Amino acid sequence: MRHLAATASVLALLTLAGNSPPRQGGASEQTVAANASVAQELPLEDTADFENARRGLLAQLEGDMLNDDGSVAWSIPEYDFLSQKAPDTVNPSLWRQSQLTAIHGLFEVVPGIYQIRGYDLSVMTLIAGKSGWIVIDPLLTPAPAKSGLALANATLGERPVVAVLYTHSHADHFGGVLGVTSREALAAGEVEIIAPAGFTAETVGESVLAGAAMGRRAQYQFGANLPVNAQGVVGVGLGPKLSTGPIGLLPPTRELGVESETLELDGVVFEFLDAGGTEAPSEFVFYLPQYEAVHTAEVATRNFHNILTPRGALVRDSLKWSRTIDDILMQFGAKSSVMLASHHWPIWGEDNVREALRNQRDTYRFTHDQTLRLANQGATMDEIANAIGEPDFAARDFGTRGYYGTYEHNSRAVYQRYFGWWNAVPSDYDPLPKIEEASKWIEALGGADAALTKGQAAFEAGDYRWGARLLQTLVFAQPENETARQWLAATYEQLGFQSEGGTWRNIYLAAADELRSPRENAELNTATTGVLAAIPTLDLFDALATRFNPAKMNAAPAMLQFIFPDTEESITVDMRQSVMYPRAGSVEAPVATFTVARSDFNQLLAQEVDIQTLISNEAATIDGNPLALLALFQSLDQNDPQFNIIVP
Repeated sequence: MRHLAATASVLALLTLAGNSPPRQGGASEQTVAANASVAQELPLEDTADFENARRGLLAQLEGDMLNDDGSVAWSIPEYDFLSQKAPDTVNPSLWRQSQLTAIHGLFEVVPGIYQIRGYDLSVMTLIAGKSGWIVIDPLLTPAPAKSGLALANATLGERPVVAVLYTHSHADHFGGVLGVTSREALAAGEVEIIAPAGFTAETVGESVLAGAAMGRRAQYQFGANLPVNAQGVVGVGLGPKLSTGPIGLLPPTRELGVESETLELDGVVFEFLDAGGTEAPSEFVFYLPQYEAVHTAEVATRNFHNILTPRGALVRDSLKWSRTIDDILMQFGAKSSVMLASHHWPIWGEDNVREALRNQRDTYRFTHDQTLRLANQGATMDEIANAIGEPDFAARDFGTRGYYGTYEHNSRAVYQRYFGWWNAVPSDYDPLPKIEEASKWIEALGGADAALTKGQAAFEAGDYRWGARLLQTLVFAQPENETARQWLAATYEQLGFQSEGGTWRNIYLAAADELRSPRENAELNTATTGVLAAIPTLDLFDALATRFNPAKMNAAPAMLQFIFPDTEESITVDMRQSVMYPRAGSVEAPVATFTVARSDFNQLLAQEVDIQTLISNEAATIDGNPLALLALFQSLDQNDPQFNIIVP
């Protein structure tokens, strides 16, 4: 009998091997059941968040917002499909969150404080000062920021922008600044720009030094190339999605210190609390005493955030994060009748504000403490992620659910912060490169056909995590294996359809999309001329140094000098065989000197002009040995904004 059973099992697997992958866009039986169970476990009928998200609506925009080149920056009708009941292809908890973040318009928080919501990933806040608007976080790109400001002016009366506050160093909180003010207004002293301590330096790290890799990974995190519909992007949890357009940056006129400060801006008193090292390395929150309002930036919003964002960043300090939220609670909680933030909708009522802050605080503390408790008992990173669960209040407070950062993902981040990338399993300390290991695993499994059969069987059983591991290994070993690619795409799709986290859904669905239809993808480029213009010159050279390829260095070591007359700066580059080391200042007897305006150098780095053109137009000169300068530029790799992720 055992022999007959084994034979039947083999025949079943062989039958699966001949099957085509299931149709794209359909939820499997297991996915339907998984999503139905979520609907039974959570109080999805609770309407309190919807009431808060719609409260104070004054006006709305319609149609499309266009960039200067005519491209669409934001399409409002795209999210109309969310008015329907949650389909089988979306986790119903994520569907609810996406419905909330899609509620759009100009809202009055309290008289004098207004928000533009639902037109970008982030939220723009407007405070009516004595003479003009104080703008908090002008979104990611200019078009929605400009349209939102115009809506406010049309609805509430025309006011100039007299101040802009960047709450922290992420692009969706400064990139649209040129939609609300201008370089000319800044130069004329007509607008102040206030940022937290270390803002400029941290913006460099996020947008320039690691910008290419972060941008490519962000395509997966935000589903940048996916359609907006019930089989694609429904929302990121933190907001609907990223707007598209030219990201800009105006430098702050003042960066605050790390100590608490009180400023009066256009008649409005701001009590600042430094929150650097929590959600961002550079961040502040503030209290507005005349409004009894606390603005928590991105430190406390209406979901569990990322302790380590999938796009990549420095691992955040969850312990400090929880303590900072407790500082907000203790300093401002008892006197705040409203809490608003740079994402999501406000919370009104002192008791509600305090409860939200306590739950937010304890979300990060729970993840921190439980990760270390399990680690100190010998659990590995992956074991902890599977065991951590969630705190009791997450079952009733949707603002602590993992729509953006999940408990599983964030426990891994806590582990990484304390213990690094090694999980204490010796075989994982020096593993083979992924492609080489994949080939050996497929050989050990008995070949590609056997691996494919097992992967298909895992799919049919609804064992998608294991199936994804098997099939991804096969695709890395045989990227041209179209059948494996299609089954892997189908597996990732079901994982995406079940995910409560918006980023998890997007990552899985982006992988499925690229497996099915490889193509050139839209770039998320934060190293634009507008951003580069605000970056300190030495930091720009540090970014160049990260592109220096020793294998391409075919010249003698040399001291090179760069002179920027318009900014009255000099940079020396000590060019060696394996390293280019930049420092501020000049050097005696450089081998070559390149003199160029910093503004033209920005265009050169953004590949909007080349050296030959600058020289022929007399916009730049080279003194000394031009071949040494040429050797430097020829030693620089071009970042690949579309490097492979799902295939080798």
